[in-house]
Amino acid sequence: MKYVYPAIFTPVNGGYSVYIPDLPHCRTFGKSLAEAIEMAEDAASMWLWDAENEKEAIPQASESLPHTVPEFISMIVADTTAYRRQAENRAIKKTLTIPAWLNQQAEAAHVNFSSVLQDALKSHLKIAQ
Repeated sequence: MKYVYPAIFTPVNGGYSVYIPDLPHCRTFGKSLAEAIEMAEDAASMWLWDAENEKEAIPQASESLPHTVPEFISMIVADTTAYRRQAENRAIKKTLTIPAWLNQQAEAAHVNFSSVLQDALKSHLKIAQ
């Protein structure tokens, strides 16, 4: 799921402090503006991913935010689908059963069982990657 939220950027010592008021306690920092935007998107994605996992309400994005100079507002995009793929891409062990003759032929052909199973599952579930 993609979300868009306004973030308040504050110049600090050559970098930028970032606060996303609609997501309580969601703050980050970047050494450059590009890094600050990337960090804000990552922080918001993590915050929202956790809320989705916990079945918590997702806050509405504010249409405007009060701020003072030198602060400025920029919209950031949080992509929980991409974040979920990255965060949950750890390997897990699955036990499965196949016929002995198939196992023997696959082992003789040096088949990577994990790779074949992943490819087959992606194909079956119509997941492009």
